[in-house]
Amino acid sequence: MRIAILSPSGRFMQHHKSCNSRKNAISLLSEGLIKRGVDVTLFTSSDLETKERLEPNCSIPCKEENHLNFIACVSSHMVNVLKKAGEFDLIHNYFNLVPLFYRCLINTPMVTTIHAPSSDILSLFKEDEGRSYYVSTSIASRNPCLEYISTIYDSIDLQSFTLKEQKENYLISFGNIHPNNGIEEAIEIARKSGMKLILTGNVLDQTYFENVVLPQQGDHLIIHCGMIDQVLKDKLLGGAYAFLHSIRFGDPFDLSIIEAMACGTPVIAFSGSAMHEIIKDCETGYIVESIEDALNRLKHISTINRMQCRRWVEDRFSQDRMVDDYLKVYKKILEMERPRAHHANPPWGKWEVLLDEPTYKVKRITVLPGNRLSYQKHFQREEYWNVVGGKASVTIDGKEILLKSGQAIDIPKGAAHRVANQEQSSLVFIEIQRGNYLGEDDIVRLEDDYGRS
Repeated sequence: MRIAILSPSGRFMQHHKSCNSRKNAISLLSEGLIKRGVDVTLFTSSDLETKERLEPNCSIPCKEENHLNFIACVSSHMVNVLKKAGEFDLIHNYFNLVPLFYRCLINTPMVTTIHAPSSDILSLFKEDEGRSYYVSTSIASRNPCLEYISTIYDSIDLQSFTLKEQKENYLISFGNIHPNNGIEEAIEIARKSGMKLILTGNVLDQTYFENVVLPQQGDHLIIHCGMIDQVLKDKLLGGAYAFLHSIRFGDPFDLSIIEAMACGTPVIAFSGSAMHEIIKDCETGYIVESIEDALNRLKHISTINRMQCRRWVEDRFSQDRMVDDYLKVYKKILEMERPRAHHANPPWGKWEVLLDEPTYKVKRITVLPGNRLSYQKHFQREEYWNVVGGKASVTIDGKEILLKSGQAIDIPKGAAHRVANQEQSSLVFIEIQRGNYLGEDDIVRLEDDYGRS
């Protein structure tokens, strides 16, 4: 299986928290697929840390604040994908809406992971629904107007998070400093409980930070650490008494909650979005409706089994689980696409569709030296073969015929037939199919060198 994964451009990802978590998910998925023997090519900027084959996008510095520059960068990124789309069995799109505008230009099936479509662009996703497949990252993020092939949760790298059985007496909350991120609610919970609170994240609103957060740091109960690296994140999450998620709206699937539970730290989260999918209420944390509710639940947080928090993440949000789920989706899509496939690389060579009309189809078929197709029949179409390179050894109902370049032959409907290449160079011929149904599943294999049925 050959999969192309289309990632957002690196500069775009650096400016968006949801894209940063998406970046981690893409790396984990790509590396997990490779371990399963999947041929993966990642179309991205060269700054993404990954082990698979990369197809970097354009060398233009992608500055989102420069509108024309950003459009040029994205367009160049997409052109690179379009040029090579035919080399893959499937394209996995993590670049949200943009690639769907180009979908009509390629024949390779595409699956798009949608994190949360905003209402103003929903109609564009809906417009491409018949040509694309959609995966949601949570039930809560689904829009009832769209059809989804599956829901697959993003995963985290469990090896980067250490289970800590011993907790310390502080609370922790992740999120950029902004009025909409529940900062004041987290501070109030910490103040009323008498516990220290560690805040992490970029300051997105300097005035808000100076008016709300900075004055709270005088007695050292409220501490803002800014952005932290993975080592410090693991240490702080693992030592926390509880993780506070006091945002009432926003990203429906916050990986920081999962990271906390991976360290054994239970979560207190305001209800909404995907909280009931992420947290097992009363077992890995508490889902609350108010600050008072949070304070009451905080008194019972020590009854939560930290090992149970870790196991919950291992079972539900591991890399293996995500890879398993995506492989199922890929196989399902390819099975659905088989009757209308436009290219393939079977073990004997390759074929590609040059023209596809309702009652006829034109293919270019290449047979590698020493290989042959299965001995087969078609019951809904007849075929015409014209050799354009090499020599073809054709068998029709047991009779062998040798065709040279420039020679042709008709294959009647229902006739048992095969073609073999007994030469030292590749055989290339044009196949014209005629009939009322031209799907790839109209085939009965009588003999096959590769064990296919």
